[in-house]
Amino acid sequence: QVQLVESGGGLVQTGGSLNLSCTNSGRTFSSYYMAWFRQAPGKEREFVAAISWSGDRKDYVDSVKGRFTISRDNAKNTALLQMNSLQPDDTAVYYCAARIGSFSSAKYMYPYWGQGTQVTVSS
Repeated sequence: QVQLVESGGGLVQTGGSLNLSCTNSGRTFSSYYMAWFRQAPGKEREFVAAISWSGDRKDYVDSVKGRFTISRDNAKNTALLQMNSLQPDDTAVYYCAARIGSFSSAKYMYPYWGQGTQVTVSS
């Protein structure tokens, strides 16, 4: 069974940094494609970044390229999202998601979700 728990959100000023963590309580973490999505108030949940089970493929939405870095530590059952140069437009609830299979940026392709962690960037 997959149970995802995010942590690391908070309030930061424009230009600041935050590191989000997603821990999976399941025993087969390395089998899952991991992704981060975000949802701002009044907006659809959108893809942010994804990483393959081996870590050799990483994909990002254009708006975060060069600022965010996704990584994973399969030994610790953890996926990470390092966020630098944060902007007010990055304000959202950030969700960790997992799926078996290949890359997808579509939220409906991910059956497993965490509860979300709030990221607020003040101007």
